Amino acid sequence: MRPFTEGDSVAELTSLLHRAYSGHAAEGRVFFASYQSVQDTAHRLDRGECWVALQAREVVGTVTVAAPYAVPEGYPAPAGAGSFWQLAVDPAYRGTGLGQRLLALAEDRVAALGSAQVVIDTSAEAVDLVGWYRRRGYSPVGSWQWGVTNYVSVVLLKDLTPG
Repeated sequence: MRPFTEGDSVAELTSLLHRAYSGHAAEGRVFFASYQSVQDTAHRLDRGECWVALQAREVVGTVTVAAPYAVPEGYPAPAGAGSFWQLAVDPAYRGTGLGQRLLALAEDRVAALGSAQVVIDTSAEAVDLVGWYRRRGYSPVGSWQWGVTNYVSVVLLKDLTPG
């Protein structure tokens, strides 16, 4: 895993996001990452630091991290919390532990950037995904409706400080 660099392809990263989120779209949950444009991906990359996982020079995973995370007014997150988005694993690499490694990287980077908590959101209907985060220490703290999705998100928070 390494940081996304200027020479990396935003189009390739967008294609990975579309593949990774296509299962949600097929089940009727239209995550923004399932249809965002190359320009949208570039904009989202500019809001944080993007990391990629490579296999033989092919991008097979990614996550974008920011701390503190600028949230819209009313979003149920504590001040100063960090966040990550576009956590994605190519479907061919699911079940390999890559998602867990990307999650650990995201949490480590949020802490290194100075935030003691990390906040994320995902479709409340994505029961398996919500369960995956809960098993990794995330707790629901509220809900949110983004204008670019067709579902209500559950907002999840994790304390990154030991103890």
